[in-house]
Amino acid sequence: MSTSSSAAPALRVAVLGVGMMGQDHARRLASVINRAELVAVSDVDAARTDAVAAEFGVRAIHDPMAAVADPEVDALVIATPGFTHEELVLAALAAGKPVLCEKPLTTSPESSRRIVEAEAALGRQLVQVGFMRRFDAEYVQLRGLIASAELGRPLFLHCVHRNASTPPNFNSAMLVLDSVVHEVDIVRYLTGEEIVAVRVLAPRSTSAAPEGLLDPQFVILETESGILVDVEIFVNTTIGYEVRTELVAERGTARTGLGVGMVTQTTAGWGGRIPADFKERFESAYDVQVQRWVDAVRAGTIDGPGVWDGYAAAAVCAAGVRAQQTGERVEIALGARPA
Repeated sequence: MSTSSSAAPALRVAVLGVGMMGQDHARRLASVINRAELVAVSDVDAARTDAVAAEFGVRAIHDPMAAVADPEVDALVIATPGFTHEELVLAALAAGKPVLCEKPLTTSPESSRRIVEAEAALGRQLVQVGFMRRFDAEYVQLRGLIASAELGRPLFLHCVHRNASTPPNFNSAMLVLDSVVHEVDIVRYLTGEEIVAVRVLAPRSTSAAPEGLLDPQFVILETESGILVDVEIFVNTTIGYEVRTELVAERGTARTGLGVGMVTQTTAGWGGRIPADFKERFESAYDVQVQRWVDAVRAGTIDGPGVWDGYAAAAVCAAGVRAQQTGERVEIALGARPA
């Protein structure tokens, strides 16, 4: 959407990776976001690139690295597979171009740490990580409630993360790496604390899970001050997409994800519709996230989770996979944060 103020031209954005998420971002930039213009799309799949470029009337660039270097691209949305992120983000940093990188920042703590150090060496923030839940109105409200201490200190967070079904080749580790990663980040956002340990338990698998997939799982996180967080991750419910969080504090509770806004207490039952997928549940959060990213880039900064947040999530999830495989409590040490 090329709407911009008379004082400055629109931010020219290229979307790298035009699968489901990338196409959604392309649509958003083309028709929803102000002060930005979708100018190119890029994907290693040439036919898909050409089709999406034609749909939005923009340039097709078949090599994502060429899109990074393109002088007519001011900023990048990276929605390629996670294993490609390190190379693309490092190239964007070298080119001095702002990035909104879909989660995960990278697929390992080591590669995420390299990005943290590369950005620190530049002396300015260029990379924002796409943890969109931070832009959801209910989570923003819940964070404010915790910060106000109105209900006293937080003691527990109970989280539910459910999907109707999984795509082909979805494996047990991906429940942590691709799904629980959102809870990892939102716990850090809500509490302002790092996660220091993780455990993973599992009941018997649902009969709806493909053979070999351990689903559901129960993930237990511990924060620095001793808040306990349990996450039920269940990705083959056959029903729909459900994300809920309940805060248990010293003087009360609060719940989100009920479809009625944040609820601090209730005396009546509730019945309603379950969203079909994550895009429906968090559509407004995605819109707010990208608009605020565009506005921040135009101001020379970011407005959301940065590379340290991406690194912390990668470290916790890697520990979660070890806990999943060993059945043991795994401690997490992030190391010093670069100045």
